[in-house]
Amino acid sequence: MADTAVIGAGSWGIALAKVLHTNGNQVTVWSLLADEVAMLEREHEHKDKLPGVTLPADMRFTTDLKEAVQGRDYLILAVPSVFTRSTAASMAPYVTAGQVVVCVAKGIEEATLMTLSDIVAEEIPAAETAVMCGPSHAEEVGTGLPTTVVAGAAKKSVAEGVQDIFMNEVFRVYTSPDVLGMELGGSLKNVIALAAGMADGLGYGDNTKAALITRGISEIGRLALKMGAKYETLSGLTGIGDLIVTCESRHSRNRKAGMLIGQGYTMQQAMDEVKMVVEGVYSAKAAIALARKYGVDMPITESVNQVLFEEKPVREAVAELMMRDRRAENSALEWSE
Repeated sequence: MADTAVIGAGSWGIALAKVLHTNGNQVTVWSLLADEVAMLEREHEHKDKLPGVTLPADMRFTTDLKEAVQGRDYLILAVPSVFTRSTAASMAPYVTAGQVVVCVAKGIEEATLMTLSDIVAEEIPAAETAVMCGPSHAEEVGTGLPTTVVAGAAKKSVAEGVQDIFMNEVFRVYTSPDVLGMELGGSLKNVIALAAGMADGLGYGDNTKAALITRGISEIGRLALKMGAKYETLSGLTGIGDLIVTCESRHSRNRKAGMLIGQGYTMQQAMDEVKMVVEGVYSAKAAIALARKYGVDMPITESVNQVLFEEKPVREAVAELMMRDRRAENSALEWSE
């Protein structure tokens, strides 16, 4: 049994807190919002973000970051990616050597193009840093539907420790040393999911969705491999697996926001309607900046940026994607004659 704290009381943080508690770990959940903590203490359910998921009576909730962090074995960092740096900096004074910080949000910092684990390593040098991601919506994890994810870390022992505290009969956890590949797959798929949602909003069909998913993983893979990630990671749970679920699921906030944009909403109107952080919007600019830095062609990501930030009509963006210069599907394959 481990002493754990979940830093962030959104839907994903609450779902993971329940998994940890089910496995016999001590669990404290931290939120910056006093009203949210009061509601969780009173209701033992997050009525707004994860309704229907009952939390155990002995789960603790607090707004005191020092109380949440100090002395815990594992700190599950579940705040939205845009708050990762500020939250990590606030945690740092209370973290001592040997504590493990597990990044479970997905994103790339726009200003620095750093992954979330790199941010945590920079802000909390005393900690061991790990990540956990994969095709896993909070709504399904919270209700105990079978789910499979990956725990990644530079050290095998750290990844296996994360695996140990989370894994059970309905929450299977693999391990991986390719933290970069995991984080790139988990972040960039949100941008492709926005495009998939836009296609749904326009009323396009299965053919369009299949094209976006397959060409999406192709461009994510080009960038990830150029940056040093591994092919096996992109073809696994945190690559194509996470991309499929985010592009297809009714639970996906990125797909939902894209669908609203396809129906005529502005980016801000769509984000307001979703009422939760749409990570793909924050990752889109970082993704295209990485593509330009590494000289990688990412046409879907480029089009999503144009729709989000340059007011390009979605139908026009689709038409331009369809009419790009003709080419082979895979330039690495050679003709026999």
